[in-house]
Amino acid sequence: MLLRMCVSRCLLCVGVSLFPMAIICMLSNMLLLFPELDIHFLLEGHVTREATWATGLWGSGFLVLMGARAFVQSSRTKGCCAFRSQMLSQVLYSCMSLLASGCCCLVSATGLTQGPLCLYNLSNGTAMWGVPLRPLSERQLGYLYNRTLWSGVCLQPRAVVQWNVVLFSVMGVSSALQTILCTANILNALLGLILGQGFCHNKVWKLLHSLSYVNTVLT
Repeated sequence: MLLRMCVSRCLLCVGVSLFPMAIICMLSNMLLLFPELDIHFLLEGHVTREATWATGLWGSGFLVLMGARAFVQSSRTKGCCAFRSQMLSQVLYSCMSLLASGCCCLVSATGLTQGPLCLYNLSNGTAMWGVPLRPLSERQLGYLYNRTLWSGVCLQPRAVVQWNVVLFSVMGVSSALQTILCTANILNALLGLILGQGFCHNKVWKLLHSLSYVNTVLT
């Protein structure tokens, strides 16, 4: 099965697949910066910390797009030496994209677990900005398992819990898929670096046919 796999086609498939995922991560992170689609929360510093780190923009977004573009371009490379040099660069691009998407996935999971920054009431009735849904201990399940907290704790921004849950989940799943594809592409690029461009089924079959013919002549 391994010998039937074509490095160039795999590069193209990974590159094309990464493009929409990167766009999804960028859009999700941009929306996280504007709860209620209002800019004043961002200007006043009332946006969830993990959203302001913008890993969906520079990590799973821009850096992964750079890697995806390089994968698509390398899939058209001709010639053995040129192909192997491209495969070496693709290993580096894949590692960069893997680190970027992995960082975004980790930050998304953290933002999802900790809960949003919002205005909420203290026990004495005083309103303040903070992260009221953050788990207080390892034994506490957190707000994700108690949906009654989604609309009963945060006063502003409105529906910020649902907003963060949906967008951090989308960004986390997309970046997780990116890490899987980038990991597979590292193996693919290393395989191409070692074996060269033409180890598709047809070329392997021609090689086996030639060896069979030589063996027949010798015997």
